[in-house]
Amino acid sequence: YLAIRIYYTINAPFSTIEFILGFFFLCSEVFILYHSFFFFIDILREALYDAEPKRKEPGKDASVAILVPARHEPREVVENTLLTCINIAYENKTVYLLDDSSIEKFKQEAREVSKKLGAKIFTRVGNRGAKAGIVNDILKTLKEKYVVIFDADQNPMPNFLRTLVPLMEGDDKLAFIQTPQFYSNGDASPVAMTSHNQQAIFYEYICLGKSLNHAMFCCGTNVIFRREALQDVGYFDEDTVTEDIATSLRLHAKGWKSMFLYKAYTFGMAPEDLASYFKQQNRWALGTSQLLRKFIHLFFTNIKALKPIQWIEYSISTTYYFIGWAYFFLMAGPVMYIFFNINSYNIDPLSYVFTFIPFLVLSNIVFFQGMARKSYTRLNMLKVQMLTALSMPVYLSATVIGVLNLDKKGFQVTPKGGATNVPLKALWPQLLLFSIVIVTLLWGTIRIVFFEFDYMLVINVIWTTLQAFMLSGLFYFNKK
Repeated sequence: YLAIRIYYTINAPFSTIEFILGFFFLCSEVFILYHSFFFFIDILREALYDAEPKRKEPGKDASVAILVPARHEPREVVENTLLTCINIAYENKTVYLLDDSSIEKFKQEAREVSKKLGAKIFTRVGNRGAKAGIVNDILKTLKEKYVVIFDADQNPMPNFLRTLVPLMEGDDKLAFIQTPQFYSNGDASPVAMTSHNQQAIFYEYICLGKSLNHAMFCCGTNVIFRREALQDVGYFDEDTVTEDIATSLRLHAKGWKSMFLYKAYTFGMAPEDLASYFKQQNRWALGTSQLLRKFIHLFFTNIKALKPIQWIEYSISTTYYFIGWAYFFLMAGPVMYIFFNINSYNIDPLSYVFTFIPFLVLSNIVFFQGMARKSYTRLNMLKVQMLTALSMPVYLSATVIGVLNLDKKGFQVTPKGGATNVPLKALWPQLLLFSIVIVTLLWGTIRIVFFEFDYMLVINVIWTTLQAFMLSGLFYFNKK
């Protein structure tokens, strides 16, 4: 399909504007194919994976510092997390609450909860580096061999350390082990449940593939680090809002290894409404886009820092949220054709049938059947795709700000709890997109019925119908 598309794009009788739009349309397809191909490889490798990592019983020096960074978090959320951390079945551990709040109410609650449960509290003056900053500040004072980080809404199970510490002891070059993040509040709202399913795609397949390729990055929580490794790279990167993946790149560039353990030992809270979800997605998209600049700089200044497969994996990780731009150009194509007869997609009808249709069918079979093997229904995976489509405006904005380094807000905590309706005026970008697609669909249908009938117009109307359906998820997700 890709070969046919390139051939027809090069030889198309395009005008200048059509060629420019057609070029970006083709780039969008290539982008999606690139990411889809490696997702397919991850599914294949997961089916063949049966390696058993090395283990070694921890010695007396295998001490662990459990860090729980918190800033303006609800008291009950922090209390639950500290309680589960203290109840982890491992004697040689110390639990620290890293309170970075600036409001006295939250500071007082942090002091009370830590005293009540027997956790040590760590505070500082100012908010330099946000989460990464306060973690770095306490790391410089610690003596423990290992450091575990849990976000304030994550509840670990008692066997967390008994499972992970022997794996760290078994390999001195292992910098960290990342474990999955699964949400336990999926029944709170459609957004929470779909967020859980979206995370499953990442943790069920993609992470294992990255681990096998020695490119698994830290996800910021539910992770155990070797303190020596963090010291070796100057602790956590404070220049991006996703300090986890940025620090992982540093570690891999210095020869440290990482691992993903495909077992859930921690349960957390998903965003429960569209406002919280978009805020979370904005932070992730912004952070990986910021890292893209560092990734490119490292590539051109020290190409030997990573192995070829690691370069590929990080290219996937740092560009994923540009999916928003791919969706934008794929959506713009039908709109421009139906309203202005500007053609961005040129292909012979027979070639379209014999190349695109098999590709479309195969890619969907791979995706939906791959997730079905993990007991995720096709309907739930369709909702994941709808929620991703609704995030397009968020990704567009965040990637531009991240690449140009325009962000001045820094790390922002995802709001916890309180599933509610978001005022429609706050969702105006999604509403605008939906309105444009609906108007385009209506006008395209009128043209076919009353004015003209050609296969290109029919194809564009079909794709616009699909786009309208995907964006209609706005009304499903924006309910209490």
